[in-house]
This record gives sequence, C-alpha cells and structure tokens, in this order.
Amino acid sequence: MPAPVLAPAILALSLLAAAPAQSATHLPMPAHLAGAAITDKVVLAARRYAAFWQSGDPALARQALADDFTDRTLPAGRAQGLAGPLQASDVFHAAVPDLQVAIEDMLVAGDRVSLRLHFTGRFTGVFPTPQGPLQGQGQAIDFYAFDLYRVNAQGRISDNWHLEDNLTLLRQLGVLAP
Repeated sequence: MPAPVLAPAILALSLLAAAPAQSATHLPMPAHLAGAAITDKVVLAARRYAAFWQSGDPALARQALADDFTDRTLPAGRAQGLAGPLQASDVFHAAVPDLQVAIEDMLVAGDRVSLRLHFTGRFTGVFPTPQGPLQGQGQAIDFYAFDLYRVNAQGRISDNWHLEDNLTLLRQLGVLAP
C-alpha cells in the first residue's frame, strides 16, 4: 500500500490508542446526523451525555457537562447543575436498570445540537411516587425525549433545554392510568 494511504490509517490508530478509557466507540451513535461530522466536539459532547443517561456513569456526565452547566427547563425538585442529572439518573436507573438510550436524530448548527432520544427498558425496580415507592412488574418502557444543548469552546454542554414524553412514561410505569 502506498505511504499516502497508510498515513491516515496510522494517524487514526494513534488517536484511538491515545483516547481516554471511555472511548467514543462506547458512545451511542446517532441513527441520523446532519450538520457535522461524528468527530465534531459538539457531537461528542451530545454522545457522551446520551451514554451517561444510558449507563448512569457519573464520569460520563462530568465529561459531557461544563462546570457551569445550566438546565434551562429544570423540573421542580431537581437540583441545578451537575447534581440534577446525577440525581435524576439515579432515580431512573433504580426503576429501569436495563435502560437503553438511542440517538434517533441529531442536528448540529454551530455550538448547538438538537437530539431526538429514544428510551427503552423494563420497569423492574422501584420508582418513587407521592403515595410511596412503586415496584415495577417488568412493564416495557418506551418513550422519546427532545434535547437542545449549547456546547462551549471546551466541548462540554453548558446549557440544556429538554422535553420528555413524561405522560407516556408515567402511564407505562403505572403511576397514571392508561
């Protein structure tokens, strides 16, 4: 193989070898991506955050979120900053331990990235309600969320606007009647 063809392959392998322990190959891939390359720092931040929601791994949230992270659609009772997503993830993973998060669509425009996320799993754990803890019976969980992130110059999410289909989720959990 000629040297010019080998050079990009060698560079790619050296970049993979130098990647952190949580490599980009373990991050969810968008089914549809528009406006950027998969290696773009805005895309990487969004993929890390989706991987955090799927795994519950706080290290991924710390990689994805800026120190001054602001949730612009903060739900009542949730802490602002990094503590909020960590708390929400703990609650959700206690209820749905096998949670899967797929990035169905991703659209990048400058420092903004919009995602349509698909959450699936089985409600086999415990979900807190005002009436007390609700034990899952293996119900299927299948709902969507839409997120808009602003990513800073360091490649970390500084702002998040989000909308989840909580009506569908609460019905699937059995908190609300179908």
